[in-house]
Amino acid sequence: MDQPTRTALVAELTQLLAGGNAHATFEQACADLPAPLRNQAVPEVPYTIWQLVEHVRIAQWDIVEFCLNPAHKSPKWPDGYWSKSAVDEAGWQATLAQIAHDQQRFIQLLEAPTTDLFAPLPHGDGQNIFREALLIGDHAAYHTGEIILVRRLLHAWH
Repeated sequence: MDQPTRTALVAELTQLLAGGNAHATFEQACADLPAPLRNQAVPEVPYTIWQLVEHVRIAQWDIVEFCLNPAHKSPKWPDGYWSKSAVDEAGWQATLAQIAHDQQRFIQLLEAPTTDLFAPLPHGDGQNIFREALLIGDHAAYHTGEIILVRRLLHAWH
């Protein structure tokens, strides 16, 4: 792939991961949420906002680690991807910081000139960095929508 095409592709993938494009960003969906609502259950909704946010963190971390570390072992599905406990302020802030940090780690991987976006990862079963970028973006967008929906149900979204 020529350099201008690669540069454009990485820019688009970065926008997918960090920008909202046609919808709110993950950061916007989590911003200014009153602390008591983070753990507030909504009837007929299986997850709290906290559980959705923590799930995004765990899944993104798992994907980033899989891409960077051939020895990485994923958590057990589904229990290892969903928190069963409530969160306090320190835990909330730590999770948001980890999500931002892992997103930056993955963007750095995308931007690295030695990263072949389409080469199968040697330790995977056909995955490549391009596919994993789409997976992270798709997964985060899906759950961002759920966070906003739960916020609406809690009357905490504009």
